[in-house]
Amino acid sequence: MNRYRRRTFALELFMVAAALVVGFPVYVLVNLALRAPSDTSSPIRPTASPTLENFHQAWKQGALGGALANSVLVTAVSVVIVLAVSSLAAYPLARVTARWSRGTYLLIMLGLVLPFQLASLPLYQTMRDLGLLGTPWALTLFYAGLQVPFTVFLYVGFLRALPRDFEDAALIDGCTPLQGFRHVVLPMLKPVTVTALVLNTVAVWNDFFTPLLYLSGSAHQTMPVAIAGFVGQYATDWNLIFAALVISVVPVLAVYFALQRSIINGFAGGLRG
Repeated sequence: MNRYRRRTFALELFMVAAALVVGFPVYVLVNLALRAPSDTSSPIRPTASPTLENFHQAWKQGALGGALANSVLVTAVSVVIVLAVSSLAAYPLARVTARWSRGTYLLIMLGLVLPFQLASLPLYQTMRDLGLLGTPWALTLFYAGLQVPFTVFLYVGFLRALPRDFEDAALIDGCTPLQGFRHVVLPMLKPVTVTALVLNTVAVWNDFFTPLLYLSGSAHQTMPVAIAGFVGQYATDWNLIFAALVISVVPVLAVYFALQRSIINGFAGGLRG
């Protein structure tokens, strides 16, 4: 049996301290979201009379229903496109050793180095010429291009560590390279796919600058922009802001808990790989 040692006790104390550091902002967020606007006491003090009226007012005043639907649409479509394009592009880049493959991979990696703000004006003009300004499809195209270099980087690194025995056997049995990728390689990419899914979803869902730029003046707002609308020049209702933030977090948490086992297994598989 393992003995309970001082090192174990110190590790437990460290984990408890880390949990408190992470949990304290969440406590303040939920505490203020449930607090009546008339209560101006310290945000650390527990709310004496919790109320759900802040959620109702935030949902109504901020038109969060439409914003939530837009965020779900943009995030889901963008992430699906990014995963599909990145996995298909990474497969030949990782398996082919020709000079063009290395050059193409380095060219794609430039997307990780160059800040997208440098292309904000040309991209805005392009979206305007295409008639996509003010629509969620402008964000979908933007995120599909922005997130591909990083996702390709993840897939290529994972693919290079995978043995080629199974896919070579599939090619010998008569599979085409695309069939071998679909039936043999793609199932083995589940760990890195789950990792890319989580990272891309969080990045797209929480983005504020791009929706503010491409959807300004339209009715198609995303959650971060809708929440920012509660901040006024002369007055700010922090209780409604915190209530809106809780509403914004709920869909992401729901997806996480629904896919919790797959996400944990995916990260664990990626670490083993």
